[in-house]
Amino acid sequence: MRIENIGEFGLIERLTKLIPIKDQDVIVGFGDDCSCVKVDKKLLLFTNDIQVENVHFIKHLQDPKDIGWKLISVNVSDVLACGGIPRWAQVSLGLPKNLEYQFIEDVYLGIRQALDYYQFYVIGGNVSSSKQIVLDLFLVGETQRFLSRKDAQEGDWVYMYGYTGLSKAGLELLLMGKSSYEDFEKRLIESFTRPVIDLEFRQFLHKNAKACIDISDGLVADLGHIANQSRKKIVIFKDRLPIHRDLTAYCKKYKKDPYQYILYGGEDYIPAFSSSKDLNRNKVFKIGKVEEGQGVYLKTGTKLQNLKPQGFEHF
Repeated sequence: MRIENIGEFGLIERLTKLIPIKDQDVIVGFGDDCSCVKVDKKLLLFTNDIQVENVHFIKHLQDPKDIGWKLISVNVSDVLACGGIPRWAQVSLGLPKNLEYQFIEDVYLGIRQALDYYQFYVIGGNVSSSKQIVLDLFLVGETQRFLSRKDAQEGDWVYMYGYTGLSKAGLELLLMGKSSYEDFEKRLIESFTRPVIDLEFRQFLHKNAKACIDISDGLVADLGHIANQSRKKIVIFKDRLPIHRDLTAYCKKYKKDPYQYILYGGEDYIPAFSSSKDLNRNKVFKIGKVEEGQGVYLKTGTKLQNLKPQGFEHF
């Protein structure tokens, strides 16, 4: 059987069964945005994310500084989704022998910009030769309370902090390779190439969130993880899904359906979470409800549609 026949999440499930965790200090192992380990009285978070040439970035179309920035940001997003702050990281590099040094130096300048912005340090790493560029970050964070994917409860509201669909539109624009872009198109491209994580939102999550996840594979796919692990049903209200003005302009210009981007886009790196509270804060959108049952549904008027858990998968 080939890996492509198993799929990304099927592969993860099969492999993790081969290495069971028998350590009482491990609070959370596989299956969340971060692992969590209790060390003395601290809760440490562990996550790692990889950026592979022609899978996560396109070398000839992107500024290497942006590639370095994104390597940091996508990992910080996982830590925020678990209620934490980043502390220490290690970087592993797989580099072709004929790669120009200036490229990887610029990647590291982008990494340094992100480290200064998020206020933590890279303290080690590893280097190997590779046929294509591979950048891998292992990040350790800290949290006072671990926010998992499994704590959504019936009656909770579902929220997201920010907009989805922008990154997918930005990637499509980048791939067009146009000689010039309108201002809204440039902003969409930056949503894909240089995501910014709001770590100050952590305190709001601590006070209000039950279950939480970062939107990396797409809104439907990631809410599906909360639904599955909480053993609940999530209903998304279509009329409450926010549409960013730049996405509206993009979809109007290129005759696209904005809801395909909002529901299935991916790589937006914003937190989605459940809460029993009726919350009111800038850029916090109430988009759904947690109910008894299973799966993710879209409610349009009185019509309820079961959404397939499609989103980005590597295989």
